[in-house]
Amino acid sequence: MALKGKEYRKLLEPLTEDLVAMARWARVTGARVVVLFEGRDTAGKGGAIRAVRDKLNPRQCYTVALSKPTEDENTQWYFQRYIKHLPSAGQIALFDRSWYNRAGVETVMGFAKDEDVERFLEQAPVFEKLLTDDGILLFKYWLTTDQEKQEERLLERAQDPLKRWKLSPIDLAAREKYDAYTKAREAMLKATHYEHAPWTLVDFNDQKRGRLTLIRDLLDRLPDTYVDPPEIDLPDLGRKPKAESYGVLKPIQPYPI
Repeated sequence: MALKGKEYRKLLEPLTEDLVAMARWARVTGARVVVLFEGRDTAGKGGAIRAVRDKLNPRQCYTVALSKPTEDENTQWYFQRYIKHLPSAGQIALFDRSWYNRAGVETVMGFAKDEDVERFLEQAPVFEKLLTDDGILLFKYWLTTDQEKQEERLLERAQDPLKRWKLSPIDLAAREKYDAYTKAREAMLKATHYEHAPWTLVDFNDQKRGRLTLIRDLLDRLPDTYVDPPEIDLPDLGRKPKAESYGVLKPIQPYPI
């Protein structure tokens, strides 16, 4: 049974408090956290990322969602354009898709040559070992969803003017390649699942339940992140608060309900 909104928000609240505590811990200790969100179109990557970062300082916790490579980037080492988005001390980087585009959409849609894909699958574990050896905390999540659920969400996007922007020609072409994506994903998981950077698969057929599961897993796999919050002494002004002054301007009127 799908999780209802009210119950979801109730269960999310304590996890959000733990995420805020985790962010405070990262800032104090200088930890660098990288979380990859991968999955098929409509799996729920964007919603999962929003659930993680919603109450966090956007200067500390940021999303990386890169568009297709530029002409210059196509001449670079494949991982090069991702490196500049890695976090500094105390930061948390959430990748909405990542370097694994090469093992997914680029493989299935023919945007990369077979030799480029093979090279990527060989280099990705080495690249990630360099990151983790340098102290970066790396988490890789694949959000799973059934084809029937994917079709349902694609139709919803097509019919909702507020979501239609999410649909692209690539998304529509991918509808016919569900099995090809499955084959590419299995090859990717086999080649890049290592102790230093393992994959974690999360069921996102129910997106609300999936977000809760992912956040709980992320928090459980981090070191002890408790750091006492700073004490804030808000002094008494000792005078009557003043009403806002607008000078010669007037505030706009509230929107009528």
